[in-house]
Amino acid sequence: MPRLSEVIAALENLWPAERAESWDAVGTVVGDPGRPVARVLFAVDPVQDVVDEAVKLGADLIVAHHPLYLRGTTTVAASTFKGRVVHALIKNDIALHVAHTNADKADPGVSDALAGALDLRVVRPLVPDPADPSGRRGIGRVCELDHPVSLREFAARAAERLPATAQGIRVAGDLDAEVRTVAVCGGSGDSLFDDVRAAGVDAYLTADLRHHPAGEAVAHTPLALLDAAHWATEWPWCELAAAQLDEISDRHGWDLRVHVSRTVTDPWTAHAASNPTTSSTGAPN
Repeated sequence: MPRLSEVIAALENLWPAERAESWDAVGTVVGDPGRPVARVLFAVDPVQDVVDEAVKLGADLIVAHHPLYLRGTTTVAASTFKGRVVHALIKNDIALHVAHTNADKADPGVSDALAGALDLRVVRPLVPDPADPSGRRGIGRVCELDHPVSLREFAARAAERLPATAQGIRVAGDLDAEVRTVAVCGGSGDSLFDDVRAAGVDAYLTADLRHHPAGEAVAHTPLALLDAAHWATEWPWCELAAAQLDEISDRHGWDLRVHVSRTVTDPWTAHAASNPTTSSTGAPN
């Protein structure tokens, strides 16, 4: 059975902390390096529901994609949302390790897992990492489909393949338009529109698209947009990362069991469809 320090070293080899963005907060948040690790749970969000799942599972380590404390804090009091998480982790001897933008940039990384879930063939990074001479690492991915499909069909594929959420998949564009090339970015991706346009793709699938950037993107180009829930676009990475750690465990002969959280941590719980003939003010659409 490996020690936490050995497992963390393996994770750091997959996603070195120095490759994270300067504003990011990655690495080990809680944990005794000398404690043995028998079970690892991968999840997108280090929230209380995931910690409760880890306790029930008997996990010794949670590997999360999102940081617990991104902007620092002055308290870990259990009366606060995140402080309660810290107390629960320590009380139950569960370590927490975060791989965020360093996992986004990795080869393979978060967007590779998203592309794989959609049966897309990765061609290159959308925004290459200038520190990578091979040109394989970076944010987002430019992909191709084996066979062109309509935007309607591709949206249906995304809705079927990605984890179910209340939001589903929002679409902007001609539903009958042909889609051959797609840019994907797990997580919030509307800061990358210039790169998407430069890539010349037919469609862009990401999350958290805002009104103005999305409106500008479709007003001046034939680019189709698919906006999925943030959590849903990043969850496929958990399966990829778990498989990577499984392979490392086998190679080292570790007695390690690796799990993927099935807890839905997307914050939205319901969706009420709009009336197709009137807006929210009662005015005709």
